[in-house]
Amino acid sequence: MDKDKLEKLLYELIETWENEVVEFKDANDNFKTDKIGCYFSALANEANLRNIDSAWLIFGVDNKTRKIIGTDYRLQKERLQMLKMQISENSEPSITLREIHELQHEKGRVLFLEIPAAPSGLPISWNGHYYSRSGESLTALGIDKQDIIRQQTSKMDWTAQIVPEATFEHLNEKAVKQAKSSFIKKYANRFDSDEIEKWSIETFLNRAKLAVDGKITRTTLLLLGKKESSHLLLPHPAQLTWKLVSSEQAYEHFGPPFLLTTTALYKKIRNFQVRILPNDALIPIEVSKYDQKIVLEALHNCIAHQDYSCNARIIVTEIEDKLTFENEGAFYEGCPEDYITGSKTPRSYRNTFLAQAMTELNMIDTMGYGIFEMHQGQAKRYFPLPDYDLTETGVVKITIYGKIVDPAYSRLLIEKSDLSLEIIMALDRVQKKLPIDNEVIKKLRQDNLIEGRKPNLYVSSKIAKVTGNKVDYIKNRVLDDDYYEKLVIDYLHEFEKATRKEINELLYSKLSENFDEEKKTNKVANLLTRLRRAGKIHNTASKKAPVWKINAE
Repeated sequence: MDKDKLEKLLYELIETWENEVVEFKDANDNFKTDKIGCYFSALANEANLRNIDSAWLIFGVDNKTRKIIGTDYRLQKERLQMLKMQISENSEPSITLREIHELQHEKGRVLFLEIPAAPSGLPISWNGHYYSRSGESLTALGIDKQDIIRQQTSKMDWTAQIVPEATFEHLNEKAVKQAKSSFIKKYANRFDSDEIEKWSIETFLNRAKLAVDGKITRTTLLLLGKKESSHLLLPHPAQLTWKLVSSEQAYEHFGPPFLLTTTALYKKIRNFQVRILPNDALIPIEVSKYDQKIVLEALHNCIAHQDYSCNARIIVTEIEDKLTFENEGAFYEGCPEDYITGSKTPRSYRNTFLAQAMTELNMIDTMGYGIFEMHQGQAKRYFPLPDYDLTETGVVKITIYGKIVDPAYSRLLIEKSDLSLEIIMALDRVQKKLPIDNEVIKKLRQDNLIEGRKPNLYVSSKIAKVTGNKVDYIKNRVLDDDYYEKLVIDYLHEFEKATRKEINELLYSKLSENFDEEKKTNKVANLLTRLRRAGKIHNTASKKAPVWKINAE
């Protein structure tokens, strides 16, 4: 919000004064984070109960005189923004402030802590305690209010329904043991591991939000159920399918317990090391074709967001150099691009109960960081970023790449480790030949990150500026053998035309040392023929003394 909007909002809030969803504090720099957390829990829960999008905690207004007096709370922007992380770490489920607005009022600095309403069906706790408001007072969230919030989704959430026929005998012992281990790890600073181990199965399932009053739910069976207990979920298949599409074909179905079988599915995927040779390096960097954390993040997101009422499987298709993940159900809130930077927090879930349980078992988070972490993970591995496809109605598809699309992109990420995710996303679109905004193109050119003319843009692989012979300039660009065509196209873009002699000078040094003069001549001739037949270049002179130019788009 701009200054005028913030001032208008401030006077409106002061006019209505404190209530269940607004709190004013004078708040100096010593104001305790724990106290803010208590108000965060209370105001978020009250906003949910009143069906209000946001609640407000205002610093810099005296809560007795209603006068603006200013606040020196966390004057440094870095410390102020760190409050978001601190709130996220100790709230459950893990959500945080929607935004911190700062107003430099003539009477002093005012901070607006915008608190999102608790997600439907999920009351917010702070350090294990649930808070609410009674008028202007901070108090514990009563059982009646907790029940009201928790029951918001029980009637519509397929995953929250109790399965009357199910007993603890229908659960997989190994999965229960793994679930306890994950829960212990998540709450290592809150519970002693020996204490959790002593809990009965009923107590554990309740505390891990897998059961309702000790009664087994569909979520319990999906995550911890025995394979043979899946009939209790019929007609819903509760199934993950891995499919291999290549010269060899194979498939396998995986049922509950998903807590274990997602890892079993990952192990079916063919994985090996990919070598990337940085510029001017003799020793290549080796990374795995697929990263387990990224693959499981994508698969767990499919499980959490699947529309189980469609009676469909989740499908993982392995093609030669990529994986696709498909789940039924349209993207639930917003679009994938909203979550790439990690700044958007979802306010609701299709399967609230399941998402909450998966969070307790460290399978997902509920902050919307999954898409951000997959993008960041691929970038750190110098690989192309994930692609989302929502073109098929009611289906979400994500593609994870297991190969290098353009070596120049990967080498640039190796050499420039300080590139922002936004810049990397733009370079990824360039290497995939996807449309890109003109302003972004201008920025990439200014930073010498791309070359070529729109629409024939390339990720830059320059290692020196043009200082002499134009052939030497292009030859200094280190590219793999698969990119001879790109070398020729780059040359023609830069210098408009080339004789056969110039192309020979450009390519001969890049060819295998095992090639004699005749093999090099034939190799270049075949390359030019392919480019000509593909309609990319044409000869403007004679066959004996050709002069090649690039074809107009």
